[in-house]
Amino acid sequence: MSVENKVMLELRKFVAPEFIFGLDARKMAGRYATHLGGQKVLIVTDPGVIAAGWTHDVVASLEEERLNYVIFSGVSPNPRDTEVMAGAIFYQQEGCNAIVAVGGGSVIDCAKGIGIVSTNWRNILEFEGVDQVAMPMPPLICIPTTGGTSADVSQFAIVTNTREKVKIAIISKSVVPDVALVDPVTLTTMDPYLTACTGMDALVHAVEAFVSNASSHFTDLHALEGIRLISRNLVQSVENPHDVELRGAIMMGSLEAGLAFSNASLGGVHAMAHSLGGYLDLPHGECNAMLLQHVMDFNFTVTPERYLRIGEAMNLDLRGMVLKDKKLAIINEIARLRLMTGIDKTLGQRGLHSNDVPILAGKAIKDPCIVTNPRKPNQRDIEVIYQEAM
Repeated sequence: MSVENKVMLELRKFVAPEFIFGLDARKMAGRYATHLGGQKVLIVTDPGVIAAGWTHDVVASLEEERLNYVIFSGVSPNPRDTEVMAGAIFYQQEGCNAIVAVGGGSVIDCAKGIGIVSTNWRNILEFEGVDQVAMPMPPLICIPTTGGTSADVSQFAIVTNTREKVKIAIISKSVVPDVALVDPVTLTTMDPYLTACTGMDALVHAVEAFVSNASSHFTDLHALEGIRLISRNLVQSVENPHDVELRGAIMMGSLEAGLAFSNASLGGVHAMAHSLGGYLDLPHGECNAMLLQHVMDFNFTVTPERYLRIGEAMNLDLRGMVLKDKKLAIINEIARLRLMTGIDKTLGQRGLHSNDVPILAGKAIKDPCIVTNPRKPNQRDIEVIYQEAM
């Protein structure tokens, strides 16, 4: 039996929600809430999404089905444990029995947290880690308005522990939404920098899923397609925010990447970004973008063939090069994409000091995402990567 066939026969699971992709998918929220038995719906959103008009469209859809609803919009970027708990109390007080999340990854993660707490009634921080959610959430419908986090299709929920100043990862099939309504039109109101950060986040999802030690034939298909779509369309999408075709390519790339990482998990970039973002309260996608090339450099020696396939998916011509030059070309392309989309700061320029590095590395080494990094780092390795990114 060939090595490839042996790998294909390894035990792997693949979990995904029902999803509807395409123009005006957001307007099906009422129909799906009714199908899922919704009687009073908690809409989780944020002020920016409300101002953009996307929450209004969802409200109209619920009203068409004559469903009762209330709105919880107290969600920050990098959603906090306190916000999740406040939302869960509001959910209970209002007598809700279903949740619709309209927003980016912060909103969707907060909605997942509210769902977890509303059926398990423990503090959200107690669910950190893998398979710690005993009772399933209420019905959850997700309508993403950013092209990057893929929280709408994933087994992950990321919440900020405000006391420890670190992001925690909750990983369980119990937090997979029931339905994702993925509408590319919602991306047209994103500003260029948010487009860049969320797009780079999606690219990191796909790259880390492809090199993950828990990858499979199924996740590889989605990861490579995600890399192809995002790397070839992100710069243009930043420059042409109202081009729905470009937005559609990014949204599809994000969806593909989400299906991949939800099942293959992630790696060192996300472990370090969770620590960094929680500590300095920086945008998650920006943290990922600043770290990606440095983690790739660290990992390359243990799985070069995987990174070469990533280079091919990014449309790089690597023929005739020695391995060292191929590696440099791939890493340089990642750096070029980051800079071309406007993410041009270093960690030092974003507020990281050398004294912070051991603290961050100590938190990153404990993050669940580090387990599936292709090369096992120690704390000193992580410190060096942070320092290189400064």
